[in-house]
Formats: sequence, structure tokens, C-alpha cells
Amino acid sequence: MTRKTYFNPGCALSIYKPEMEETILHFLNQNYTKTELHKICCRHDPQLDAGSVIINVCAGCDKRFSSLYEGVTTISLWEVLDSLDLFNFPDYQGAQMSVHDACPVRGKAEVHRAVRSLLTKMNIEIIEAERHSARSVCCGDDFYPKLPMEKVHGLMKKRADSMPCEDVCVYCVSCIKSLYIGGKTPRHLVDLLLNEPTDPQEYDTVKWHKQLQKYIDQH
Repeated sequence: MTRKTYFNPGCALSIYKPEMEETILHFLNQNYTKTELHKICCRHDPQLDAGSVIINVCAGCDKRFSSLYEGVTTISLWEVLDSLDLFNFPDYQGAQMSVHDACPVRGKAEVHRAVRSLLTKMNIEIIEAERHSARSVCCGDDFYPKLPMEKVHGLMKKRADSMPCEDVCVYCVSCIKSLYIGGKTPRHLVDLLLNEPTDPQEYDTVKWHKQLQKYIDQH
């Protein structure tokens, strides 16, 4: 049986820049393998046959799809793009950036390697924070609503302050909000790859989580 490959952009990216879904899907079909768009949220049954592969952008999707649903395997978009020679990488001319690694893939060295390889291919100089990759710490967003908002924002600022560079590469949309609240300039990896600016959009923590939950409930 031939394994089917799907691209799931994740709820947050679909809210953030929905037009990117088709851009990425088209590239995968032209340069990687036959890929179908999959829009079911990772918190719901993916309704896929055993042996299906999901290419994901969201680290949370990666963790949930691979651990909660038997027979479904995942690979990050970063690993896929890093394995191809056909991507037209923009040149950032030695710009310095730090990297904030997302919590759900803290144990996935292959994701950390791919992210940094892509940045290097875009001529970005990486200045690492003391805590990165497997030793990375949360951006602060995961503590909402467990902690009072003042403490959540304090943790966001603490993580942002730990970054040596003003510009910080992230690969999670919620991390965009946290690093922005913390006072840094977040750059989402998808934006960097497609040579687009990163827009924090709705960064009020309560409003963002309501927006995200509404989308999750509908998908």
C-alpha cells in the first residue's frame, strides 16, 4: 500500500497567514511528493489511514499527531525543505538572529538541526541563547491560563531577555506573540523562507487564545 502524504499547516498558521497554505502545498507537490492538504485540528481524530505521513509546521501538531493517533507519522516542513535542493532561499546577507525552539519538539534534535540549517542557507548568522535546542525553555505562552497574566507576561519577558539578538527566529505562531510582548522582534521561519515580514497581529494573550480556540473548535 502506498503511503499517503498530507500537509497540515496547523490552526495557528491558518489564522496567521492562510494564503501560505496553498503556496507551501504547491511547492511540495512540485518538488517533493504528491501531497494533499489536511485541515483537521490535531486535537481531533485525523481520519487518516494507517501509514499516512503528515508534514507539519506546528510543533504542537507534530507532537499530538505522532503520539495520539496510531499509524500516523509526522515530519516537520523544516526537515523536508532542508532535504531538497530546489528551494529558492532568500539571502539575508549575514543578518544575526537568535533561535527560540518550541516546547513540543524540545526532544527532536532533527528539527533543531533542520531549522538551523535552513537559517544558514539563507545566510543568517545564528547567535544562540544559553538555553536552546533540547535545553530550550518555554516562551511563556504555555503558562496561560495556569498563572496570573502578570506572571505569564513576566515569563515572556524573561525568555525574550535571554535572547542575545534583537531578531529572534521562531517556528510557532504563539511564540511570535510571546517574544513580541517580551520586547524582541520575532521572525517566523515560514516568513523568513518566503521573504515576508512577521506581523504579530493579535498579541493580547487572552484574545489570541480565544481566537485560536474558536478555530480549533471549528476544525
